Amino acid sequence: MLAALLVMALGAVILGAALGYAAVRFRVEGDPLTEKIDAILPQTQCGQCGFPGCKPYATAIAKGEADINQCPPGGDEGIRKLADLLGREYKPLSAEHGVEKPKALAVIDEQRCIGCTLCIQACPVDAIAGAAKQMHTVIAAQCTGCELCVPPCPVDCITMEPVAETVATWKWKYPVVAIKPATAH
Repeated sequence: MLAALLVMALGAVILGAALGYAAVRFRVEGDPLTEKIDAILPQTQCGQCGFPGCKPYATAIAKGEADINQCPPGGDEGIRKLADLLGREYKPLSAEHGVEKPKALAVIDEQRCIGCTLCIQACPVDAIAGAAKQMHTVIAAQCTGCELCVPPCPVDCITMEPVAETVATWKWKYPVVAIKPATAH
């Protein structure tokens, strides 16, 4: 009986190892260019570019199906980075997609919130907490400032508040740039 259990356990370990190897060996990676483009985009998932999120927009840019100037949250700086990455000419932000604005976070006036959940349903990054007929609140660390929660609110209790520039938020405006150490010749 003990021998049978040991054989079964050993078989399970071998099968698990084989399946794990297959998963690693045949894992499909994303398109490297799409990944680089997506890393430049602001990850607001706002849809202002005409795509349902940053990754679909990055994919369209990589395929040559979208212009690099359709992202208002990424603004001028994002367009310049995309132009540099892709070796394309810089174009100003397309007015048809919106205007560049300062980084902002959604704030819910909890006294006026009726708990309708329409903002929760609209939020693409699950940054709003609450329940039906209960007040809601924004989880500031998760809010991307996409503004998609504002239009569906029936009592206009959501406002977009500019993010003050502090040590904690400076990276939103000025992304960290890696500096390569000097090499000895």
